Amino acid sequence: QVQLVESGGGLVQAGGSLRLSCAASGPTSSSYAMGWFRQAPGKEREFVGATSRSGGNTDYADSVKGRFTISRDNVRNTMSLQMNSLKPEDTAVYYCAAVRTFRNPPHDRYEYDYWGQGTQVTVSS
Repeated sequence: QVQLVESGGGLVQAGGSLRLSCAASGPTSSSYAMGWFRQAPGKEREFVGATSRSGGNTDYADSVKGRFTISRDNVRNTMSLQMNSLKPEDTAVYYCAAVRTFRNPPHDRYEYDYWGQGTQVTVSS
């Protein structure tokens, strides 16, 4: 079983940057595709981006493409989300998630088996 812990959230002005981290426990965490999701108040949890087991295949939601970057370190069992040019509409609780799969990282949150507790990101205008 994989346990996930996010960190790095906070308050930032529009146009600023934040870097989120997700630490995964377990010796086989490199067998999992991992993703980032976010949930704003009153809204559904939505896909932000995801990376394959090796980190060689990464995909993003259109709303964050070109601004957010996912990186993964299978030695340290971590995944990061670098967020640049932040907008007020990026305000949400951000979650990392993992699923044991050999396929491309899924966009559907229901395909993920493990979730972190979330970290708040607030972007002020």
